[in-house]
Amino acid sequence: MTRFLVAPDKFKGSLDATEVAAAIGRGLCAAGADVVELPIADGGDGTVAAALAAGWTPVPVTVSGPTGEPVRTTVARHGDDAVVEMADACGLVRLPGAPAPMTATSRGLGEAIAAAVADGATRVVVGIGGSASTDGGAGMLTALGARVLDGDGVPLADGGAGLAEVASLDLSGIDLGGTALVVACDVDNPLTGEHGAAVVYAPQKGADPAQVATLDAALSCWADVVADATGRDLRDVPGAGAAGGVGFAALAVLGAETRSGAELVLDLVGLDRALDDVDVAITGEGSFDAQTLRGKGPAVVAARAAARGIPVVVVCGRTTLSDDEARTAGVDHVFALQHVEPDLDRCVTDASALLERIAAAVTSSVL
Repeated sequence: MTRFLVAPDKFKGSLDATEVAAAIGRGLCAAGADVVELPIADGGDGTVAAALAAGWTPVPVTVSGPTGEPVRTTVARHGDDAVVEMADACGLVRLPGAPAPMTATSRGLGEAIAAAVADGATRVVVGIGGSASTDGGAGMLTALGARVLDGDGVPLADGGAGLAEVASLDLSGIDLGGTALVVACDVDNPLTGEHGAAVVYAPQKGADPAQVATLDAALSCWADVVADATGRDLRDVPGAGAAGGVGFAALAVLGAETRSGAELVLDLVGLDRALDDVDVAITGEGSFDAQTLRGKGPAVVAARAAARGIPVVVVCGRTTLSDDEARTAGVDHVFALQHVEPDLDRCVTDASALLERIAAAVTSSVL
């Protein structure tokens, strides 16, 4: 019996990665195949879910959402390792209503890290995709024991706009107890300037042009103060602008290591072990395009499977890649929902049923 590894990412706006894997798996099983499901992620939303699907242990914690309201999130644990996810703790998906580009905070991420440290983790993997804030990581540091102060020694309110008033940073309260932090990061933006956190990403979080300018100036003030407190000016380091500047704070203050989100998460969920005993690998995401090939999860699955001589199938909602481009990425077959259902709205609403149908076509094409 042919054994399939089903390792997709989410179909954004339609199904999460676990639901995609389950739908494809049902179709394959109905066709008589043996299936191993391994949902994947790249450091954004779905990262903790991927770890849990791979057998990690959930540890529920309550943290501050992006506007300060309490939310329930999960820390994934396995041995001495923990995974925390900014998207689920205090990301865009946690906004209670309208965006809050000037006041949204990364505090909840810091609280999740603190919970993992208190629980005994010696390494914490931090997924920072899907953030709602542009606060330079100040909220995260505050939750870990830092004091972000104005000229009168008064703690600043949460949010990026308030950093325009920052005058000093007291780091004496931070103690991670030797816990190492590894940040899953796939962007190379600096903290400030035309390619920085505010200019590039704050509009996606609801900021208008005037607010973008305010936030960029505030991040410059923040970078000056952090440099004074740490003796290191890392505002221009690639990745400093990730997650509204959380990357900057993690690198400059917490001494974090950064790694490709997709590569890191796929190592955590055991992709290589899963590939040891399968005949065909199926991966995919909502849109299989040029962006996918820039190191996103499905591209990593394809590369690792192809390197072992395992046939690779991509199942997606839509694709803009040619057959030659797919083959260059190690992909043998591409099946898109848009090829069996021209109504794009139905591709979203009926994705699960369509994926089951496509799975039958996969088996007849590759067996």
